Amino acid sequence: MRIISGIHKSKRVQAPKNLPVRPTTDMAKEALFNILNNLYYFNELAVLDLFSGTGNISYEFGSRGTENITAVDAHSGCIQFINTTSKALDLSITTIKSDVFKFLERTNTKYDVIFADAPYGFELELFEKIIALIFENNLLNEEGLLVIEHSKQTDFKNHKRLSYQKKYGGNMFSFFENKEIA
Repeated sequence: MRIISGIHKSKRVQAPKNLPVRPTTDMAKEALFNILNNLYYFNELAVLDLFSGTGNISYEFGSRGTENITAVDAHSGCIQFINTTSKALDLSITTIKSDVFKFLERTNTKYDVIFADAPYGFELELFEKIIALIFENNLLNEEGLLVIEHSKQTDFKNHKRLSYQKKYGGNMFSFFENKEIA
């Protein structure tokens, strides 16, 4: 995987083969960050990266100047890899080894951007549980955005907080806002 922009632009990060991950493709990541770049100043953000895996998304935020990044993953190998890599890149990423649902149930921290890239084959009901926990627990700042990466088979088009969706290859990003969309 490659960091697209920022102080570590074009830096390649090689994850161990034994990690149970499927990093966001460079093309999809570049498109996502082009959208976010038009909405936010990265150095002002508080970011939560759920199912962080290799830390691919966290490194991209960090490279662009975000200093308040929390990466949550249940796999200890992923957490160790993110810790090692973020230290080598001198990025400020706080890692938490936890089940995502348990984390969302107990945290009271607010974020500007919450990114969730659940494992392949994640069921719609589980995605909906994540969305519900985030909004019921008021984890997004007023102008915040929840971004969920998912396959094109997962359908959120009738969700009351969905603001828009973007498709990149076989992946989609769904964007949810703090206000209900009519």
